[in-house]
Formats: sequence, C-alpha cells, structure tokens
Amino acid sequence: MTTSAPPGLTRFNSVAERDAAGLLHEVCTARAWAGAVASGRPYATVEELLAASDAAMAELTAGDLAEAMAGHPPIGRPTPGDAASAREQSGVRDELRAELLESNLEYQERHGRVFLICATGRDGEEMLAALRERIGNDADTEREIVRTELGKINRIRLIRLMEAAAEGER
Repeated sequence: MTTSAPPGLTRFNSVAERDAAGLLHEVCTARAWAGAVASGRPYATVEELLAASDAAMAELTAGDLAEAMAGHPPIGRPTPGDAASAREQSGVRDELRAELLESNLEYQERHGRVFLICATGRDGEEMLAALRERIGNDADTEREIVRTELGKINRIRLIRLMEAAAEGER
C-alpha cells in the first residue's frame, strides 16, 4: 500500500529548487542547511523532511551556525514585523524583557552572539533561567547547545511551513 505525501509537502516538493531554498531560508538563514534540505527533495513524509533537517543541522560548521544565528533576534526583543519570532517569544511578559535583554548582553559579551533557545512553549522565567545557566558554558559546549536549539526551532518552523503550504499560503 502506498500513501501520498500531505498536501503541504507535495507543494514543497514540487517548487523549483531555488524557490524551495527561499522558503527554507525563512526557517533557517544558514544557506548550507537550506541547500541540503532543498536538494534532498522529494520527501515522502514530513518525518522524512524533519530527519533531513536534523541531518543537515548536524553537518553545519561553526560558520554556518553563526549564519543561522544571525537570523534570530535577542530573546525579549522579537524583530518588528517578524511573525515567527513574535509567536515564538510570546511567553515573555513585558516586565521580564529588560532583564532578558540585560542578561542577553552579558551572554553576547562572553559568547560573541545573541543567546538562542527554542522559545516555543517556554515562559520568560524559564528562558531567563536557561540564559543565566548557559552564560558560563565554554564555547564548544555552547555551540552544541545552540545546534540542538536551532534544530528544535527548525523542526517547528518546518511543520508550520508545511501547514501553510497545505493551506495555499505559500
């Protein structure tokens, strides 16, 4: 018995590679990740797409990770007009934003980049606690935590992309 791919995945599989890479850039700004995921099409299932995302994430260099990080605003300050970052950071109460930004600056001084965490489903207190805990990590440990967190974010965003494609929004 064969099953067909869900409508969103079918649409994603059928667009030109350049267009697929453009859609994927909205998920993750690392060109190597987007290229690897786009070139792996067609995917039979969303699970197969997510596995390809995970595999591509595992192969990113430190430079690729930095490129991916550049697409993420600081926790507590979503990019204006960026619905994805606003939705993902919706658990941050206004009274915590200043404290998160201050701790993010401390993190940035130590690690040379903004603090990244998969914010979906977490409240501001949880993110602040994780930020404070991770400030003291060494560079290698933090890079692998960032890779894991980016992978989680990419999975959530890919699922949303497939849902939007199924609804004809893309």
